[in-house]
Amino acid sequence: MPKNVTALPDIATSPERPPLFSRVGTFMLTVGMVLAFFISQLVGVYSAGKLVLPATKNASMGDIFFFGSNDGTVVSLSILIGCVLLMTTSVLIIRIRGGEWRQYLALKPFSFTVGMGMLGLLLIFMIVSQALTYMLDMTPLVFVDPLYQSVSSVWLLVFAMVVVAPIYEEVIFRGILWSAIKEQFTAPSYSVVHHGAIVASIVTSLIFATIHVQYGIYEISTIVVLAFIFCYARIKSGSLLLPIALHIINNGAAMWQYLAQAA
Repeated sequence: MPKNVTALPDIATSPERPPLFSRVGTFMLTVGMVLAFFISQLVGVYSAGKLVLPATKNASMGDIFFFGSNDGTVVSLSILIGCVLLMTTSVLIIRIRGGEWRQYLALKPFSFTVGMGMLGLLLIFMIVSQALTYMLDMTPLVFVDPLYQSVSSVWLLVFAMVVVAPIYEEVIFRGILWSAIKEQFTAPSYSVVHHGAIVASIVTSLIFATIHVQYGIYEISTIVVLAFIFCYARIKSGSLLLPIALHIINNGAAMWQYLAQAA
């Protein structure tokens, strides 16, 4: 990452350029992408289950979903499949609307100084979160147990959950949805300079937390805070690459801790 690169103006959502989506279009996009998120998971589990699970020829769709969602290899492959589907969908939607997808998703370099500052903020969050988890005797990664025990290769599970999942989650929530919502509330008529960014951050963070249905209330509340950190990184850097990097670091630290305890 270039050391002297400063946060660039968000070309896709600047006041000079009309919004890529209307208010109604933004609402439909938000609902559609959330549905696409879950549908891609179902498609991924079913497709991977047909390939990996034994005796699926006569198995019902319900059986494939039930056994596949608890199989580490199936879930890992479904994450890879879902990533391809969601990334492709996001790019196609932006291009169909006449936008340049790299600009709209803010896939550009970010400042090294900003990156280090946000990494420090993430580390503080991780330390505080870990302390609370220990004091409250929580086990947020208990859902990983059946996946870890059944996966054909631990490295496949690590790659899927640590690297692949953060990429497409950021593209959706801090990428296309964040930009679409922000541009609806970015205009000279708003007195708050970052009004659009604030609204986009609140909406996408809440949605991002609630889709993590595998977690409990405590874990979801910490995910909200984590999502705000990713949004802040998006605002400060003007780039989606920084939230992706931070997301990977967070998931990597959590997975490393889980593997250390499971060994």
